[in-house]
Amino acid sequence: MTVTIKTDHKWKPFAYRNEVPAKVLSSQFDYQDEDEAIDGFFCYRGYWYHLDQFMNISTDEWSGMLKDWHGFHGDTFFSGIAIKLSKDGETYQVATVYA
Repeated sequence: MTVTIKTDHKWKPFAYRNEVPAKVLSSQFDYQDEDEAIDGFFCYRGYWYHLDQFMNISTDEWSGMLKDWHGFHGDTFFSGIAIKLSKDGETYQVATVYA
């Protein structure tokens, strides 16, 4: 299977919880404890994500195809979002992945 990875290769800082719209927090992240999930948010293509939504790629079937990426969030059977974390964990790169 061939995998296509589309990214701009730019490092971006994560957003803090107080930077996420309240409506998004209540509809998408109501399962989180607000005292524990204070950072690790980002908006990609108009949709908000948090690091806890990503599976570690080393334990995933995508591991060989996404060896340079750290996490994967499946959107459909054939596509998803990959994330790469900086060494200090403060910034990230994000990509759309599809087969």
